[in-house]
Amino acid sequence: MSQSQLTLISHHLCPFVQRVAIVLLEKDIPFQRINIDLHDKPDWFLAISPTGKVPLLKVLDHDGEEYVLFESIAICEYLEETFPQPALYPTTALSRAQHRAWIEFASAAMFDAWGFLNASDQDTAQSKSMALREKMKRFEAEISTGPYFAGEQLGIVDIVMAPIFRYFDILKSESSNQVFEGLNRVADWRLALANRPSVQAAVTADYATRFRKHLQDANALLATAL
Repeated sequence: MSQSQLTLISHHLCPFVQRVAIVLLEKDIPFQRINIDLHDKPDWFLAISPTGKVPLLKVLDHDGEEYVLFESIAICEYLEETFPQPALYPTTALSRAQHRAWIEFASAAMFDAWGFLNASDQDTAQSKSMALREKMKRFEAEISTGPYFAGEQLGIVDIVMAPIFRYFDILKSESSNQVFEGLNRVADWRLALANRPSVQAAVTADYATRFRKHLQDANALLATAL
């Protein structure tokens, strides 16, 4: 495919967009990226997005028709089937099913993390922090010897988790670090993903600044520690 045939409709901070961007970068697939303002959604975007959310992937197929894919995992699986190398899913049906289940678990962790990061009161922050830590403890017990979730090769579960870890790499507060306290395998996993070129390139250079501003605008408790 030429560069003009895949277009990722994006938002600077969206973690679900990052999933797709990492897959595209890992597979060295040329694509264009268009960032939109989710607080002022363009009419053209609303016309093609069934959910009004990002990511979208516009695909100009070989027949000359343009198609729009939505939902991050559906897009990732399309890319895996269309560009099979390097493989990001396991080869056996059983292992693929297991990893799809861990994707769902990671998505739940994402919502716990977002709730904690954006909490404006202590009760919400504490409950979301505890829920996220419990999920990290489950990952601690499940992670391979590394450096990635299933071993030496980056996979789809890693890609889904990377945007969560990115949040905490920006924060330095004691309360955010407590989520990972004593979880050595998770810490090593987090570091391995932070050093991955595709993970680094999945966001713009000003991502950290944008994220901090978001927390400040949301009156999040953690914004005071920035």
